[in-house]
Order: sequence, then C-alpha cells, then structure tokens
Amino acid sequence: MTADGAGGAARDASRRFVVAVTGASGGPYAVRVVRALLAQRARVDLVVSPAGRVVLADETGWRPEGDGFAPEVTDPVSGWVRPRRLVGGYQAGFWGEGELHLYDVRDVASDIASGSTPVDGMAVVPCSMSTVAALATGQSANLIERAADVCLKEGRRLVVVPRETPLHALHLKNLLRLAELGVRVVPAMPGFYHRPTTVAELVDFVAGRCLQALGVAAGLSPSWQGRPEP
Repeated sequence: MTADGAGGAARDASRRFVVAVTGASGGPYAVRVVRALLAQRARVDLVVSPAGRVVLADETGWRPEGDGFAPEVTDPVSGWVRPRRLVGGYQAGFWGEGELHLYDVRDVASDIASGSTPVDGMAVVPCSMSTVAALATGQSANLIERAADVCLKEGRRLVVVPRETPLHALHLKNLLRLAELGVRVVPAMPGFYHRPTTVAELVDFVAGRCLQALGVAAGLSPSWQGRPEP
C-alpha cells in the first residue's frame, strides 16, 4: 500500500488523536484513518496490540521493524519502549509524512494514559470484541484500554470500529453499554449507494465515517445526496 493524501490542505495543525489497532480483521481501515489524519497535519499517537500487529502485517504488509522511526529507548525500570517518532524512510512511505508517534501497548505510564494530556479524540480501528468487552467494563490492562478509559472519564470523543460477524448477545450488550457511555460505534459496514468499484472505495467509506465521528472532515467518500429527481 502507498501513502496518499486525504481531503486537501491542513485545517488545524494543533489537533492530536490516538489511533489504536487491535486484533480484528480490518487493518486497511486503520491505515487509511492514520493517513488521512496525517494528511491534515494532525498529530497521531499510534498504539498497536500484539494481535493488531499480526493483522496489519497480514492485511496491509506493514513491517514494524522497517526504518523510519526514531531509535528505540527502553525505560530502565519498566522495560517498556518509549514513544517512537516517525522520522521518514519506510514508515513515512507506508503511513504518510507527518507527526506520527508509535507507542508501546504496555506503556501505561505514557502521556496519553493521563487525562492531563489533551487529545481531541481516539479511534480503536479495528476494534476486537475482546477490546469492546474491556472498554465496556472499565478495564485498563494495557495502554489501549487505559487511553480509551481516559477519553471516557474526560468526556472526549471515543470511536470504536468493530469488525466481527455474526455477533452474539454478549457482543451486542457490550456495544450497547459503550453507546450508553457516549462512545460512537461505527461498524465496518460500507455503503454501496455511491457505486464503489474498488476495495479502496469500500475502505474509504468506513474510514471516512470513523473520521467523521472523530470530528474530522476528510472527504474520503461521497455523502448521500438523495435520489435524483425523476
């Protein structure tokens, strides 16, 4: 996959978003969301679970060991890798140019684990049912869960993009609980009214809805304009 723009010029270079990737199928959605945010010159803090790394590798070809991130710095006490900033190379070619920071999913002592760090919102895309269950029950076992819990307690935008089928009753109950807490649930359900002809257009539809729920107008997919006059 190659990096591409989304929606033209930047609107607000001060905006900051957390994007988390978990172990559900849908890696291309995450990549498209990150690229669109970077194209608008927002800062993106990327957190990928171990299963999310497998998904990204299998579905998008991402190589986390590829050059382009700042050198790893390991905390001497915890052993966690500190956030690594995008500096170019392979990673910039994959994700796109911009202020991208890769966080260790274990690093619950990072800045985004605290409500005192202002962020404009967080998207978990794709969001596994395991992560949905954790968020619905207030767990904070890793940085993804903690950062999402921070968004909830601080009243910030939190978007989950679940990708599972079929859904059993407990899945639905957990998603309902999140919706009741104010989380925007954006299922990976692409529309077809715009007559898509490529997989990329289907990905753009879902990624665009995720960004819209985050309050970002990226213009990835056309909106419904109503049926034409007869």
